[in-house]
Amino acid sequence: MPGPAGHRLFARYAYAPNALGYCGPADARALEAVACGDGTGADVPALAARFSGAWPYQQLIAEMSGRADPLDAAVVRAYWTGNELTEEIDRERFGRELLARLAPQAGHYWKHLTEDLLAEAAPTHGFHVFGVYPWSRLLGSGVPQPLQVLDSCRITCGTVIEVRADNVVVRARPLTYDGALALGGEQDRPVRHRVAGGAFVPDLRRGDTVAVHWDFVCDRLSPSDADRLQYWTGWQLAHTNRRLERTEAVD
Repeated sequence: MPGPAGHRLFARYAYAPNALGYCGPADARALEAVACGDGTGADVPALAARFSGAWPYQQLIAEMSGRADPLDAAVVRAYWTGNELTEEIDRERFGRELLARLAPQAGHYWKHLTEDLLAEAAPTHGFHVFGVYPWSRLLGSGVPQPLQVLDSCRITCGTVIEVRADNVVVRARPLTYDGALALGGEQDRPVRHRVAGGAFVPDLRRGDTVAVHWDFVCDRLSPSDADRLQYWTGWQLAHTNRRLERTEAVD
C-alpha cells in the first residue's frame, strides 16, 4: 500500500545519489520500495533525517511555511523542484538559519559556508548543489569532474523522446562552463527509469516532461512543476555566476 505522498516523493528524488553511496544511510532498498509505491516496512522520516543535505532544508522550509511535517508533499516539492512555498520564504532569513545549522556539521573542510553565500541562498536543492557543495569552486581546475558532478547532482528537466525496455532517452539541456555556468543546447541521452522493484514513474510516454537526478528518471513533472524547476535553475546559475565572477576578479 502506498505511503504518504511526501514520503514517496522524497524517496524518488533521494534514491539515486543514495544508491550510489553519495548521501544518506546505507538503505537504498528501503527508499527504492517506497519510491515504487510500497509504503510498508520503511521508516521514511528516520531515513530522511539521515540526509545531511536535504533534511535541514526541508526542516526549515516546513518551519518557515507553518507546516508541521518536513515530509509534507508541498515541502518536499519546494526543496527539490520549487513551488509556491519556495517563492514565499524569505531567502535571506532562510540562508542565515540554514548556514547556522550546516556550518557546525560541515567542519573546517567547508570554510566557504559564510555570509558571502547569502546573496545566492535559496530554499532549493539547486542552492545546495551550486552554493553549498564545494564543486563550483573547482570549475577552474581544468578537469571535467566538477562540471560532471554539478550536472548530475542538479535536478534536470527533460522531455522523454523514446521509451526502451532498459532505459529511456531524454532530451535536455546539459550544464556547460566557459568561465560562467549555463545550460547548453538540447541533447538526447539515455537514462535509467527502472529498478528491481519496478518504475518510480509508471507508464512513461514519449513527450512526458520528467525530472532526472543522477541519470535516473525520478518524477513526471506538470507544466507548473517544470516551469518552476527551470526558473529556479536559471535563478541559481545567475546568482552563483556572480560569486564566481567576484572570485575570479580577486584571483
